[in-house]
Amino acid sequence: MSGTSTISLAGKVIVITGASRGIGLAIAGACVDAGAKVVLASRKQADLDTAAAQLAARGEVAAIACHTGKADEVEALFARAVERFGRVDGLVNNAATNPHFGPLVDTPDLAIDKTIEVNIKGYFYTARALVRHARTRDGGAVIVNIASVAGMRASPMQGIYGMTKAAVISMTQTLAFELGSAGVRVNAIAPGLVETRFAAAIVQNPMLRDHVIKRTPIARHAQPVEIAGAAVYLLSDASSFTTGSVLVVDGGLTSS
Repeated sequence: MSGTSTISLAGKVIVITGASRGIGLAIAGACVDAGAKVVLASRKQADLDTAAAQLAARGEVAAIACHTGKADEVEALFARAVERFGRVDGLVNNAATNPHFGPLVDTPDLAIDKTIEVNIKGYFYTARALVRHARTRDGGAVIVNIASVAGMRASPMQGIYGMTKAAVISMTQTLAFELGSAGVRVNAIAPGLVETRFAAAIVQNPMLRDHVIKRTPIARHAQPVEIAGAAVYLLSDASSFTTGSVLVVDGGLTSS
């Protein structure tokens, strides 16, 4: 039993994908503040270097470019993370894409392939890499998958994205079931509308934004930092008896 009431990541090494901005960067900052050493990953090294510079004064970080939809790049990411920090204890799967905004049946094949590559294959490849690493050492591991409320109910105009996020939730539950006895916990966070560049098509469209906010009891959209606390909790030993769960952080949207 490793539980504690204290939410701390001291001594832990966390890999965070999609970490150069938005929710990923906010989670990275919260992890560093909680005492973790953090590996920032995304596709563009220049963006990662900028993010790392923002966090450098707060703790120890490394910036490693990686396309998570490419299995070989994921393996290289974890090899470099272990080389730098000696081990990896946790993973936050946050890198995602949503290239099509429109009816599901009108989704172009290229958009389908890209969304599946990043949102499903990418999450699976990184989870697999962490599990393989964890099997080489003691101490277990923790995976936090950033899903979405779009994967929990109908998602008009974001159908392919919603489909992949539903798959992430299924992946989370299956991995939790299969890996629990090996000391690997797997949970997901399902955010509602968050103000990021990723969600700009909704946040910057008054009609769409207001449609969501009117259905949200807290009556606003979230900021990235409001997702970060949930991630730190799930990565920490304070959640040691939590696995296979989907923590909804949506201002009450799905309760309506």
